[in-house]
Amino acid sequence: MKGIEHRMLNVNGINMHVAEKGQKGHPVVLFLHGFPELWYSWRRQISALAALGYRTLAPDLRGYGDTEGPAAAEKYTCLHVVGDLIALLDALEAHDKVFLVGHDWGAQVGWYLCLFRPDRVRAFVALTVPFSPRRPKMKPVERMRAFFGEEYYMCRFQKPGEIEAEIAKYGTAEVLKKILTGRKPGPPRLPKENPFGISPNGSPPLPSWISEDDLKYYADKFEQKGFTGGLNYYRALDLNWELMAPWTGARVNVPVKFIVGDQDMIYTTPGVKEYVHSIDGFKKDVPLLEEPVVMEGTGHFLNQERAEEVNTLIHDFIKKF
Repeated sequence: MKGIEHRMLNVNGINMHVAEKGQKGHPVVLFLHGFPELWYSWRRQISALAALGYRTLAPDLRGYGDTEGPAAAEKYTCLHVVGDLIALLDALEAHDKVFLVGHDWGAQVGWYLCLFRPDRVRAFVALTVPFSPRRPKMKPVERMRAFFGEEYYMCRFQKPGEIEAEIAKYGTAEVLKKILTGRKPGPPRLPKENPFGISPNGSPPLPSWISEDDLKYYADKFEQKGFTGGLNYYRALDLNWELMAPWTGARVNVPVKFIVGDQDMIYTTPGVKEYVHSIDGFKKDVPLLEEPVVMEGTGHFLNQERAEEVNTLIHDFIKKF
């Protein structure tokens, strides 16, 4: 963590925290975290890429960590979050095209950024979440309920306060530990009783790639901030669908590398593998997509679990541009 600077900037009407390492004037790599994470998820990438000559930026996204977050879900649309990032880059005088790396919700935000402002993105490395073309006939939450049922995690996240109460009941640290280290193939479901599967006998030891100190950092920040900001991204899914109507059928026209673990809950959700590896699917929607990389024996949080290999894959891709 040595040499990482932390700054607070007022962007797009909110105060945003960003971790930064590397020199001004060097090519910028912008890292976007997912749920339930923070800038800290990129701790092993920030220094590694900075050492290779890049200026690395890792913000806490709207509603996470030390970044402000409005209470209302309608303030977490794709337009708000992409607006935050453009304003952040401008505030940091990162006016040239950036290299973009996103994981989980950060990858989804990355896809939006590539669609809305391809003039600001040199190349994009998407971890775990492939592009998802807009389906005009049915709203996303309704479609997920129809395919996966009411217990599907994104459906369970919809009602304000409900899942927050469940997390409080079982404890922030225990729930985060379960999510970060879980390896159950998708589609992820959260039953009404004990949705996160917390054992009364205690949880197994942490894997080697996450320490007790790492878990404490996450837990302390979520204890302070709460989970509503992060959950609001899911609660804005249907509103995003409405706002994205003008981009129905649009393609992503920036160079893209997609990396996923073979035990990832999204990759193992029915239909996703088929889309990722189909010529008429992912490659059609993202014409400049390189061959996807599937990492064997790897779960959802691959940038932490397999940090060195992921760092190499990121660098091998972006150095071409």
